[in-house]
Amino acid sequence: MKKIIVLFFVINMVVLSFYSCAVRDVASESKPISHDIWNALLEKNITDDGWVDYKGFIKDKDKFYEYLGILSSNHPNKENWSEKESLSYWINAYNAFTVQLIIEHYPIKSIKDIKDGIPFVNSVWDIKFINIEGKEYDLNNIEHSILRKKFEEPRIHFAINCASYSCPILRAEAYVPEKLEKQLIEQSELFLADERRNKISSDKAELSKIFSWFGKDFKKKGSKIDFINQYAPVKISPNAEISYLKYNWELNEAD
Repeated sequence: MKKIIVLFFVINMVVLSFYSCAVRDVASESKPISHDIWNALLEKNITDDGWVDYKGFIKDKDKFYEYLGILSSNHPNKENWSEKESLSYWINAYNAFTVQLIIEHYPIKSIKDIKDGIPFVNSVWDIKFINIEGKEYDLNNIEHSILRKKFEEPRIHFAINCASYSCPILRAEAYVPEKLEKQLIEQSELFLADERRNKISSDKAELSKIFSWFGKDFKKKGSKIDFINQYAPVKISPNAEISYLKYNWELNEAD
């Protein structure tokens, strides 16, 4: 009985230690970083149609890991970083670390295949492989606890890329604060005009499941249709028939 109590105490201490580590803020004195390396890699390894040359990223692995090192050594903070600088950082970080996952498990047919064989992990997005100034993250942490929670910017859903066919395309340039608003507008317009991912007419809209999964994010300043009509090539009627396309999780790889 005594051994059971001791074991229970130890388990509780481990859980509490992990929890406190996971939720505490990072005390960082870092200043905004350059995303020039990432920009050059994207320009080189993204096709005109938005497909990703993962073999190209593998060939450019030294430069790519140099950029990951810059991300890992600099955590945004409120003292030195503006909101746009922080938002650009976290979008680029999500995309770059997603590419890291793919090339470290390449070749694969889908990002979802990566979790196979990893214990205590529900999905690939729960793998804690990201370390930024001593704090561990998974992709879900970045998307849900940072990008969605702290910025309240629904257009991030068109900027972050999940390495899959149905995702919004990976932009062929890095997100940077001085162009961020223009980039988010363009990504929104591109995604909604892309008939591989959304099929829109005035009286009928077959939308990406992104609009279903994250519906609340698009309804903070009106209806979902109000939001979509800001960027869609065709205005959707308030009474339009709305449905959602099947999501294709095949790798978004260039031929």
